[in-house]
Amino acid sequence: MNGFDPKAFKKGKLAGILGLGRSGQSVARLLVKKGFKVLASDSRPKAEISGSLKIPKSVKWEWNGHSTRLLKCAFVVKSPGIKPSLPIFKALADKNIPVYSELEIALAYSKAKAVVAITGTNGKSTTTQLTWEIFKAGLPRGRQALLGGNIGIPISTVAPASKPTDVIVLECSSYQLEDSAYFEPRAAAILNITADHLDHHGSMAAYIEAKAKAFRQQGPGDACVFNADDPTVFKLSRECPSERLYFGTKGVNVHAWEEGGKLHFKLPGAKKELALVPPKLPGRHNLENAMAAGLLGLARGLKPAAIQKAFKSFKGVEHRLEPCGLVRGITCVNDSKATNVDSTLVALKAHEAGGKRLLLILGGLHKGFPYAPLKPWIEKSVKGILTIGAAARRIEEDLSGLVPIFPCGDLATAVDAGLRIGTKGDVLLLSPACASFDQFQDFEDRGRRFKALVAAAAKLR
Repeated sequence: MNGFDPKAFKKGKLAGILGLGRSGQSVARLLVKKGFKVLASDSRPKAEISGSLKIPKSVKWEWNGHSTRLLKCAFVVKSPGIKPSLPIFKALADKNIPVYSELEIALAYSKAKAVVAITGTNGKSTTTQLTWEIFKAGLPRGRQALLGGNIGIPISTVAPASKPTDVIVLECSSYQLEDSAYFEPRAAAILNITADHLDHHGSMAAYIEAKAKAFRQQGPGDACVFNADDPTVFKLSRECPSERLYFGTKGVNVHAWEEGGKLHFKLPGAKKELALVPPKLPGRHNLENAMAAGLLGLARGLKPAAIQKAFKSFKGVEHRLEPCGLVRGITCVNDSKATNVDSTLVALKAHEAGGKRLLLILGGLHKGFPYAPLKPWIEKSVKGILTIGAAARRIEEDLSGLVPIFPCGDLATAVDAGLRIGTKGDVLLLSPACASFDQFQDFEDRGRRFKALVAAAAKLR
């Protein structure tokens, strides 16, 4: 059995799309271009969708739920994040209508023979961006490195434009991977696995299995990079059928480690050990991200000089520990991409050397996990918590008694309060540990709003 095969479906057939977000709209445009009729279906109200809709006029679309019209489709494309438990999926299965992921559809129309995939609970975007920079620096003239996936660029806008000699570097979420049974990247990395999105996947085991699809279809000649210091990842690595490469604390089982301020690499069979200067980014987690990216480059035959060049020029990614302004001596940092507790822990650890100088903005849409794991790091680094969004009450319950908590409700109030409370040398850190959808379109919208508020405050003060 194979993944999506365009030759199995005649042009003019009706293709269904579940979800009209960014990737759903992108794959709709692709399928129309490839000669299919398209019916798109979304559960949201019409008014919520129409303002951001960029699809061909020929695409028929419905809103407020998924109708039986989808049962007339030759196949259906499931957008990432739509729960597989919805009744429409049983109805499709009963009619033997195949359901594919956007990733599988896009790669079926790709000419590129090499895909590099990065997944993990945290650090995906930084590692993916850095890996892309490494391949851009290391590929010979005439070959391109293309960037896409969960990083904000739909795969179906990137892959179909590729040439056979190109390399596609993808950030893959658990949502994308769970629907991609036939995904076969030439190189992949699993950075870490901690509890997240369990409301969607249903269990930790299902979440782990989704991540494992990064390597399930790999074989000889492929490679997968694993975090040797993450017990869940290390255990999972034993199931990998391709070459296994590890990063972590120096030891006999790792091929990349940090020592003496440099990152050291030594692939299996290599005679020499490489020592490279890491990117100038804060926190242990960024050293791990760079080790993973470096191993991916080496696994695909790139020269160390290209990796070092990318390390030297890399400045990080937007919305992840992104310095975005100085107001009255208070440094403002946008970490809107921290949509879970573990990601906020990473941000707190990155600032631990500064003492109790953090004013931490927490809150948004609660994801079902306690905030108590933040306690030791809040006691070490935080002077005050500013709460926003729907999760504010739960955050107060979990973290009360540690430091002063200021209920702010919304981001504008939190920024204003933080800049009034803070003094020179403090850091106002937006690292919400929550999803953004209660008050914003997505974490990017939240991060951009934070930066706009900081910029406005800088002009006034």
